[in-house]
Amino acid sequence: MTKTENEKKFAVIKISGTQLKVFEGKEYDINKIEGKKGDKVEISDVLLVVNGDDVKMGDPLVKESKVVLEITSQKKDTKVDVLKYKAKSRYRKSIGHRALISRVLVKEIK
Repeated sequence: MTKTENEKKFAVIKISGTQLKVFEGKEYDINKIEGKKGDKVEISDVLLVVNGDDVKMGDPLVKESKVVLEITSQKKDTKVDVLKYKAKSRYRKSIGHRALISRVLVKEIK
């Protein structure tokens, strides 16, 4: 099985409180980051960069590495319904939540 060029090159970044494995040219949904549609964001919190057989591991961050992202949309995620129920006490409570998310496109891994 041969890998395509995009599958060989990836990075692990730290963004909006989570770690994310990203490939060039792919889109990801993350917790909301500041910016408008079309804005470019440079992430310098790069933990790992893999380019084929060349692996650069950070301690904790890889020096002089960055990932360029483009915000493609700012929206709300699907609704999560939370139901609380206690037996024999007539207690029922329903709460809904929609998280704010940003969809980003990975432009370049430097």
